[in-house]
Amino acid sequence: MALDVFNDQSLSRRAMKAELLDAETELQLAYAWRDHRDEQALHRLITAYMRLAISMAAKFKRYGAPMNDLIQEAGLGLMKAADKFDPDRGVRFSTYAVWWIKASIQDYVMRNWSMVRTGSTSSQKSLFFNMKRVQARIEREAAQAGEELDGHQLRHKIAMEIGVPLRDVEMMEGRLSGSDYSLNATQSVEDEGREWIDTLEDPSDQASELVENTHDTDQLREWLLEAMGALNERERFIVRERKLRDDSRTLESLGLELGLSKERVRQLEAAAFQKMRRALEAQSGEVQHFLA
Repeated sequence: MALDVFNDQSLSRRAMKAELLDAETELQLAYAWRDHRDEQALHRLITAYMRLAISMAAKFKRYGAPMNDLIQEAGLGLMKAADKFDPDRGVRFSTYAVWWIKASIQDYVMRNWSMVRTGSTSSQKSLFFNMKRVQARIEREAAQAGEELDGHQLRHKIAMEIGVPLRDVEMMEGRLSGSDYSLNATQSVEDEGREWIDTLEDPSDQASELVENTHDTDQLREWLLEAMGALNERERFIVRERKLRDDSRTLESLGLELGLSKERVRQLEAAAFQKMRRALEAQSGEVQHFLA
């Protein structure tokens, strides 16, 4: 399968030596893969254009990703392009493949830029890969015109230039301003080793809440047992099977077991709930509509 090509350490050298396809040969290979799933044709088509994928991958080295990983992602994008390419549209495969290769590399770079996902919408991608360049040009043009732009004016111009909301520019500026930090890092020398994680609120229940919850649960259990005591054996059986099991039984199945109609079981269940309601209300005025 064509994927095996990407595991060879000499991929770059082999790609540079691969054949150059003319338009007619490229078209024949594309038809062979689309219409007959000819893997040899796919392998030949991908191998011929791996030099294009590698060339595009090299443009993203400045983002700090390993070159081998960038080439792998470029190769995956090339394979997606080959799989989706329609030769009937009259477009060269290389022209079509450029978009898929670039998209695959950009997705990889953004996934690995930070532990916190940067984003994957078209506007966020445009900001991520163009913001620094656009900002530098705007600052250069402002300096040439003798203008001084404050932070808000600069961000507003970037948003207008790229065509995205101002809030997206502000968000991306913060994401690109620095790397991730460990929660175990100390806040400052003055804090005597206090870590950032110590400032996070504990979402778990506090001791007082646990005690209150336990008390409430015990009280409700006691009320329930006393209310069940007001029922006869058959009514307790129906309530237990209908309401106290993880997989509650149907009225029909209980009727078959008890030799009663489905409607009769429903009536007994309703009567049992009425008895329990009266017993609960007698125990505490706080319990209302317990079985509603």
